[in-house]
Order: sequence, then structure tokens, then C-alpha cells
Amino acid sequence: MPDGRTAGPARAFELLEPLVRAATVRVHAPPGGYDNPGNDWTGPTWGSGFFIAPGWVLTCAHVVGEGGAAMRLAGREVGISFSSGPGPGTGSGPPGSRADAGIGTVTGRVECVLPERLEERRPGRRALWDLPDLALVRVLSPISHACVWLTDRAGPRLEEAAYFGCTEELGIREITGRTTRLRGTAAGGAAIRLGDEDEIEAGMSGGPVVDLARGEVVGVVKARRHGGGGGLAVSVAQLRTLPMAATGQTGLYRRVMQAHDLYHYDRHVSDLDSRRTWTDVHDELAAADGDRYGGRGRLTPGERTTLCGLLAELPPPGSSEAVRELAEQARGEEPDTALPAPLSWRDGLGLLHDPPGAGGEAAAMLRYATDVSVADHREPPAPGADEELWDWVRATAERLWRPLRRELGERHERGLAEREQRRRAAVGRAAHGPVRRDRGLPTGPSVLLEVWAHGWEDVYDWRVSVLAGPARPGRVTPVDAGVRETLAALPEALRAPLAEGFRRCDTHESAALLEVAAAPELFGLAVDAWTVSGGVPVGVQRPVVFRLPPAGAGEAAGPRWTRVQAGPLLDQRADCSRGRPRSPSPEWPAGLADNTVPVLCRAPAAEPTLGALHVLRDAGYGVVVCRRPPADPGASCAPYHRGVREELAEAGRGAVLPLRVQALRGRAYGADPDAYWAAGLALVWEDPARALPEDEPLQGDL
Repeated sequence: MPDGRTAGPARAFELLEPLVRAATVRVHAPPGGYDNPGNDWTGPTWGSGFFIAPGWVLTCAHVVGEGGAAMRLAGREVGISFSSGPGPGTGSGPPGSRADAGIGTVTGRVECVLPERLEERRPGRRALWDLPDLALVRVLSPISHACVWLTDRAGPRLEEAAYFGCTEELGIREITGRTTRLRGTAAGGAAIRLGDEDEIEAGMSGGPVVDLARGEVVGVVKARRHGGGGGLAVSVAQLRTLPMAATGQTGLYRRVMQAHDLYHYDRHVSDLDSRRTWTDVHDELAAADGDRYGGRGRLTPGERTTLCGLLAELPPPGSSEAVRELAEQARGEEPDTALPAPLSWRDGLGLLHDPPGAGGEAAAMLRYATDVSVADHREPPAPGADEELWDWVRATAERLWRPLRRELGERHERGLAEREQRRRAAVGRAAHGPVRRDRGLPTGPSVLLEVWAHGWEDVYDWRVSVLAGPARPGRVTPVDAGVRETLAALPEALRAPLAEGFRRCDTHESAALLEVAAAPELFGLAVDAWTVSGGVPVGVQRPVVFRLPPAGAGEAAGPRWTRVQAGPLLDQRADCSRGRPRSPSPEWPAGLADNTVPVLCRAPAAEPTLGALHVLRDAGYGVVVCRRPPADPGASCAPYHRGVREELAEAGRGAVLPLRVQALRGRAYGADPDAYWAAGLALVWEDPARALPEDEPLQGDL
């Protein structure tokens, strides 16, 4: 029975508008930059853009080319004003207005433009820029924001649509949307023609175009027609033309799309808030869209989001031909070869819509996912990632036809057998050249910083020393010491003593290790972010680890340390379960394998993390991963745990972890969005060969 609400495109617009507006941004001069020395809302608007993944904004090249015709586009800094927060934004007006709530401004750097020749050949004023006229902007700060859902189709359907961008139509600068219809394609599918139902304003260039029937972004607003409504948009499939990476590297397109899928997957499985997600809206849109197979011909929106997330957990495909071949086997016919090449596992799903024969999209996508789970990846997947994908396929197939379930099981067994045959045939020959074994820590002297609190007072004593290292165990050379410093004053008080310690220990080959011995309550100290010399954080210049003295308990420390150093490494959440806090029992660590690296994700000084640190110390775990509290306590911890798991799997053995954590800090300091999950990452490293001084209160009961 009708419920009295609007339906069709009007209802879809109502559902999608908050999500799209929350992810759409205003592009302008950088804050305090050459064109805009003051407030970010007072300068001119260059255009619009939208977040497609955490830390990545998609816009038009001609938008970032505003205000400086002689400047290079790639590497140029721009201002990004956005709705802050992980969900739909609450405002988009100038400061002081009611619409200002939740607005933030950050600096972004243009990572690349398409086509690349725009750097040498730009059009004249008011002339159309060459297609695809796209720019990818990397945000230079870790921020909380919403992202759109991008289509996986290489070509758009000619359906009802909406486009969004920054407008000043009524004298108010805001993000607005208008409805239209997609009228066709041009330039071999690179451009999409927008209907003339409404007018595109100048500031809307670079904004998203949304397919209202499927709830996915299909294009980027490029140009408006002179003297009338409507205009042109660029297909988001043109992102696949981003420059390819060097051999052995992942590539920018695959990195961004992986981050896109993991963002939506994490939002879908999280129960930390009740805000509507893109998957929730897709559910409502799907309810109004008929399925000739009675609901079994297509995956549900939740299943699609989960599948994309599980595919993103795997290493990227070795080639686009590998994706196309698997899609052809799953679809039952050759995909259209005129479409842009599929570069990611997700792109392969886009080739499986509306397949021929019986079964529909769901069957084709499950066949495809089964084949991906047993494929030969260009690098080993994270432990259990391929098995998790197959487990999901098997569970999802339970609601479909029994013959399909049997077919998928046989397909999986056959794929495993063929993969094993290929691996046996490859034994003895190097598939990717000689294996390079990552180096571990230098065995020379290290700098030791000891910090302890004065009872219930908020002041701290400290001491800086030089540990001679395994070659001369037990030898400690004092550098300097101080008493009763406040927490805020510690970085400045320790600048000169640490610099002296580093001068004593550093060699021409490597920077010395900094070891921080402190009670677990002080593991939140941001020592890695302190600066000693050159303005570069200490944690970027050298490896930094925390020490967790065993306090007399920890008989298993020796065997566990040796096993972790040799690898392979297993990760285990110690203080949370699916984002919810939990306190491990004293018996819990005894059931873990000796090569386990416990992972903590909450505030070190608060329960249950503090209790977990004590339990792990007493059980003799010498290597533990932890972090400082994140800036947004409501943010999902899934990206952090996923990043740690992948890092441990790639490291292979514990000996290289301090240097790998240092490299992560360097990537985050260099504004790499793929490393933002590692903000505040810390490593507990209780090396038996580097004994701590015993004349220290930290060795007593905690």
C-alpha cells in the first residue's frame, strides 16, 4: 500500500542529496595563499570537487588551473572547504551563519592531471580543456569527511540524474544539487551529455553527477552550454587512464579505489553510529527496482559493499587482462573490449552487469569472486584474506539456487588444485627476481629515554642515556637528567639532551634507535612527533620504540621473542572486538601462538588497554603494537587494524618492524593518505639483548 511519500527520481534525490552534499567540496585558493590571504570564504570560488576516498578529492583540471596560468598543475596547492565529520554534513555557509556548522578548510596538493599534456598545452581563456579534464587532489592533513560511492560501470546508463556543486545563486555560497537526465555520451564515452532541465553555474565545475536510479556517481561536471541549460560531464571511468605505476608498484588508481571500497565497507559493518550510509540508501533504491529472478538475480546492496571490501583486502591484480579473463569466464561471454581496461578487482564486477543466460548478476559475481579467491596474486595476500572471500561467497550462495552452490564449490576446488599445480611448477625459479630481505635494526648503541611520573602530581622526571647495545650488555652512559617537568614542557626540555644522545650514537650508515622506557600509562607520549633538529619529527628520522619491563614475570619472554623475530607474524586484537572495548583475562595470552603480535587500539592510559598492557607484560610478550588515541574517538578502528595486519604480513618477521614503523611515519609525514591510519602508531619492543638499567623506579610494581 502506498505510504504517501514521494517515489521515483524525486525520492531518490531526497535520499541521496545529504550524502552527496556531505562529500562535495569547494575548491579555492589555499588558506593564506597567494590569492586568498584571509578567510577561506571571502576569496573567489574556483570550482567544486568531491571526496572519492579518504584524503582524495576528484575535480576538473581546469578548476585547479584557475588563478595561475603560468603555474604547473601537478604539485600545485589548493584550498579545500568541506563538511567535516564521517557522515552527511550539516552546513555549507559562510562563517557565522547557521549553515557554517561542520565546515573545515584544508590544503590539498594536485597529485596529477588528465590528460598529462595539459602541463605543456593549456587552452585559451573560456576554451574547453582537453578531455578527460580531471585532477586528483591529495589532502595534506588527516581529516574526517564523507566520500561518495563511485560506479563500477565503464559507461553510464541514460537515466535520471542529479549534479552538485558550489553555487551563489541567492547570494549565499552553498553546495546545492539540481536534477536532470543523461542525454548521451560523446568522445568515445569519455564525456556525458547533461540535459537542459536546469542551468549549470560556473562554480559547479568539478562537482559530482549522480545516477538517481542506482545511487552512484557516474561523472564530473565539466562545462555548461552557452545560452541554455545543460552541459557536459566527464565519466568517472576516465580515472582508469591515470598514469601506470612502475613495475612492482600498486599504482595510484588502484590505491585510491581500494581506499574507496574499504571506506564504504567499514561504514557498512560499523555499529558505532546510526547515520545513514550509501549502502542503506541503496537498499531503499533497490526496493523499488524489480528483479526478474525474485530477489535472487542480484546481490543485495549490503552484499555488494561487502564483496567490494573483501576484494579490496586482496593484492591488486597483476594485469587488466587477468581481470577481463575472469570476468569473461564468470559472465559467459566476452566483455565489450571498447570499454576502459579494468585495472582492479572491483572493475571486473562492472563487467558483470546484465549478463546473458540464466542466473543473473548475483550468480556471475559469485563465480567471479570464487575465481579471484583462488587466483595467483602478484604478491601474497594478507593471511586469510582469500579464505575470507571464499567463506563469504559460500555463505552468500546459501540464499540462491542449490545447483549454483554446487557449481561454486566445484569451481573453488578445481581452482585450488590448478593453483597448487602452478606453484609446484614454479618451485626453483624466481618469479619476481631475487628476494630482498629487509634489514633489521643496527646492533650498535641506542639512545634511552626514561620518563616516570611523580605520584599523583602532573610532573615528570626524566633521564637520557646511551645503551651500549648487545656488544657490551649492561653498559649505560648518562647524558642528562631532569626533574619535575610538566608534560607540555617535556619536548623542549629534552631537545638538547636527545640531540646529544643522537650525536653519540648515529653513524654514517644509519640513525640510532630511540628507546623510551616508561610506565604503560605514559605510552601516549608523542615522542615520535617531537622535533630535535631540522624541523623533521624524531620518528621520521629514526626508529622509535617503547620499552615495557617484565617486572619479574614473563618466563615465556625468551621463546616468544625468538619466535616473533623469525616470523611469520600473526596479529591479534587485544583490547577490542569489532570496535567494542574488551578486557583480556590473565589467561588469554597463554592460548596465543608464540609468533603472535598483540595489537592495542585504545588510549594507553585507560581501561581496558592499560589492563591489557599489564597482562601482556606479565605473559612475556616483547613485541606489541599500540597507538595514541585518534583525533576522532568515534571513528572506526577497522582501517588501523587492517593496516597493522597488512604491515605485519608484509614484514614477515619481527626484526624489521621498527624500521617499517619508521617508514610508515615518513609516509604519513609526507601526506600519504594511505598511511594516515598509522597516525600515533607505537611499537613496544622489549629486546632481551638491550637490558635496561635496574636502578630505576620503573622496574618496581606498576
